[in-house]
Amino acid sequence: MLNAAALLLALLCAANAAAAADLADKLRDDSELSQFYSLLESNQIANSTLSLRSCTIFVPTNEAFQRYKSKTTHVLYHITTEAYTQKRLPNTVSSDMAGNPPLYITKNSNGDIFVNNARIIPSLSVETNSDGKRQIMHIIDEVLEPLTVKAGHSDTPNNPNALKFLKNAEEFNVDNIGVRTYRSQVTMAKKESVYDAAGQHTFLVPVDEGFKLSARSSLVDGKVIDGHVIPNTVIFTAAAQHDDPKASAAFEDLLKVTVSFFKQKNGKMYVKSNTIVGDAKHRVGVVLAEIVKANIPVSNGVVHLIHRPLMIIDTTVTQFLQENAENGALRKFYEVIMDNGGAVLDDINSLTEVTILAPSNEAWNSSNINNVLRDRNKIRQILNMHIIKDRLNVDKIRQKNANLIAQVPTVNNNTFLYFNVRGEGADTVITVEGGGVNATVIQADVAQTNGYVHIIDHVLGVPYTTVLGKLESDPMMSDTYKMGKFSHFNDQLNNTQRRFTYFVPRDKGWQKTELDYPSAHKKLFMADFSYHSKSILERHLAISDKEYTMKDLVKFSQESGSVILPTFRDSLSIRVEEEAGHLHDEYASHEWTGYVIIWNYKKINVYRPDVECTNGIIHVIDYPLLEEKDVVVAGGSYLPESSICIILANLIMITVAKFLN
Repeated sequence: MLNAAALLLALLCAANAAAAADLADKLRDDSELSQFYSLLESNQIANSTLSLRSCTIFVPTNEAFQRYKSKTTHVLYHITTEAYTQKRLPNTVSSDMAGNPPLYITKNSNGDIFVNNARIIPSLSVETNSDGKRQIMHIIDEVLEPLTVKAGHSDTPNNPNALKFLKNAEEFNVDNIGVRTYRSQVTMAKKESVYDAAGQHTFLVPVDEGFKLSARSSLVDGKVIDGHVIPNTVIFTAAAQHDDPKASAAFEDLLKVTVSFFKQKNGKMYVKSNTIVGDAKHRVGVVLAEIVKANIPVSNGVVHLIHRPLMIIDTTVTQFLQENAENGALRKFYEVIMDNGGAVLDDINSLTEVTILAPSNEAWNSSNINNVLRDRNKIRQILNMHIIKDRLNVDKIRQKNANLIAQVPTVNNNTFLYFNVRGEGADTVITVEGGGVNATVIQADVAQTNGYVHIIDHVLGVPYTTVLGKLESDPMMSDTYKMGKFSHFNDQLNNTQRRFTYFVPRDKGWQKTELDYPSAHKKLFMADFSYHSKSILERHLAISDKEYTMKDLVKFSQESGSVILPTFRDSLSIRVEEEAGHLHDEYASHEWTGYVIIWNYKKINVYRPDVECTNGIIHVIDYPLLEEKDVVVAGGSYLPESSICIILANLIMITVAKFLN
């Protein structure tokens, strides 16, 4: 009887061992998980958990270990003593590490599930179930890193909340980054309760390096501190939605501040505050801060250390660019300015009100830009094209846009930028065109004391598209593009072996023809009249071995009285003059020297001269080179091909019928 009991006990132990071995075997047999398995084998508590208890294990891949910079891996931080499938994972789970620090479970808009900053690879989860012990393994793409105490600080709590971390930051392993200045401001403002709050929050803490400006710390008041907290939401950087604004604790009736995360192509993470509604102490606008130490888990959420405080607008545009000189979001832009002698920076500094369209670091990587950088005069003109003598935020651009293209002068003589705003709220897209280049504003309204910085994704004035590419992408030229598309006129415009000078009527110009020649206008946009549309467009396109700028055309006109340009079928005879006057936009208020084309006794304003392309140049004009006789429709003078075929068929049938009779 005793032997039978012993045998039964042995079988139970063997069964338990076999159940644990199932999960262990899967770990051991998967070569992509070998590094974590070796750590698991050497940890007695982890082995005991596998042998005796239900659990969930989050297992990093070997590739994740290759990216992991720390020397220590905390195996028990990857284990929780409850079994959770992906669908059943709660918002937080307690890890098996000493002090049971929580692991935070979040999802992004794609449905990906994250444990802290690690994504669960969805198809690789494994589940075993034996004798009531349910064990689940989730494979993750990053090693989980807890907040740990430095050696020699045994009295410091292992699982602090955000306030205890802030008070004792020097005692934790956070790359020796100091936060003393901000901590003292939190204490002085009596805002400890914000960081001590129970729940699951995101805390943003500026580091001491961000308070180099002596007066900056005095601007950190209670509302600014509130603006550094996203309540009731835990955001780790890998799971953060790009530029998805969240209400901060400083979001109330009289002050509204949102916070969002975004990532540059080089992998750097930034956080920004956007003061939508400000007051006397807190100005409206965006403040950017680079995250210098991300994803520090605490018992009431997550902490990110940032390189400067949010909400505080205390630098000029020049100072902002200088702050970005070493390793910031506009490092390359600043380098180009300084490589050109730094005079542009002096010009910016002299302006009491200024807006900068600043290309991102990635925008300077194009090969065609490298050629321009060697020409100091050209690059000076290009840099000036990015500077506006006005304080121009998105709201003001939208007002100027007024359902049209907003035209704004730059400090570069007679050079204008053309803004277009589409959408509302989070769906707003702002594009700007300058010197033939369309750029998208990827970060708007970065506020400074004397203006704004808008970060754009291309360098203006350095073309990267053909004439066709420009037509296709520019909202001001959409009607000309459509007309050329159905008449197959556009097919030639991608040819880089030719040089084109294209006088392109803007959409508003075609709309004017609808009033002047309603019947002709209607037919121009009908496929049956494509022959006439093509003929009219051919008149607008000069084809030669070089392109002609407006200055070229003015010079030729002065020398010879007119300019004869070769076109596809014939030639175009025009005269071009400079003329002082208002911008060709009823919303403009200042004088400038513009260009006028005289054709067939008509004066046509040039709305946007010298839009450069890789195979030519476009001049956007206010009205097409068009006369009513170009498309005669009255009395049926021109008939569509289909109508002609029907008439011919009827005539043939009548003739045949008469012959048969």
